[in-house]
Amino acid sequence: MPSSVPSFAELLGQCERSAVHLELRDSYAATERFEAWKRGERIKWEDRESWWHPYDQLIADAVARGVVIRRARVVSEPVSEYIHWELSGDGAVVEDEITADPEAVKLCFAAFETVWERAIPHHQYKV
Repeated sequence: MPSSVPSFAELLGQCERSAVHLELRDSYAATERFEAWKRGERIKWEDRESWWHPYDQLIADAVARGVVIRRARVVSEPVSEYIHWELSGDGAVVEDEITADPEAVKLCFAAFETVWERAIPHHQYKV
């Protein structure tokens, strides 16, 4: 039976003003890119086709429409090997968890804003 819950791509595609992304995990499932990084291989940023992901295109399209997107990540220190990699990689996406419960949405939004107020900009964070 097909799900009536819209996908993340559909939701972001309908977004008109802003979107936030709060991450709390210190690791996700290992990916080939993570394993390659552990072997010493590095991303060739000039070869966009080798690293560009459909998620990147979703974000780029939303930003091009004028959507303001903010992402915050809470990390434990010392950082896990996965987080260390992710600061030079993209990690892996987990299944979307979607709710329309107003109290849950309010709680998540407040949590994001609290984290955002205390966040260190990505380019200033040192591992």
